[in-house]
Amino acid sequence: MTVIRRFSPIVVIVLLAGCSSTPDNSSQNATDLSSQGVTAKRYDFIPLSVPLEGRSNLDNFYRYWRGAPYRLGGTTRAGIDCSAFVQKGVLELFKHDLPRTTEDQSKQGQWVAIDKLKHGDLVFFKTGRSLRHVGIYLGDAQFLHASTSQGVIISSLKNPYWRSVYWQARRL
Repeated sequence: MTVIRRFSPIVVIVLLAGCSSTPDNSSQNATDLSSQGVTAKRYDFIPLSVPLEGRSNLDNFYRYWRGAPYRLGGTTRAGIDCSAFVQKGVLELFKHDLPRTTEDQSKQGQWVAIDKLKHGDLVFFKTGRSLRHVGIYLGDAQFLHASTSQGVIISSLKNPYWRSVYWQARRL
């Protein structure tokens, strides 16, 4: 028993050290996050590719919603799901009405290839057998969305997880 007590602090330290990671300095404005076991990045800036005339509106919209928690069926800052967030964002930023659900949103506008994405396009993901996710493309492979694990954030399409579940994009 004394051997276990003597080594238990060492085991705890080793386990905690094993859970840590080395910082990724590839983007100084990014914060490492964990999303479904895959390292993701949360970006705290609006990409330069966003047209200048829309940048302040988008920045204000993002600052208002940033960090709002995800809640299935939610429509407020107290909790919002991805389709409600996109519905509100597209209405406020682009003055376009969208349906409430991701399924219905995925049928709006015209299909667009991933290499032709432009600021304001909607990006869709198949995150499960019948689960769908949606975000607003910002440019520079980044999109704004309500993440189930991190709330409202900006993520990268280059992230291995998002790249693996990418489904389609639509231009309104």
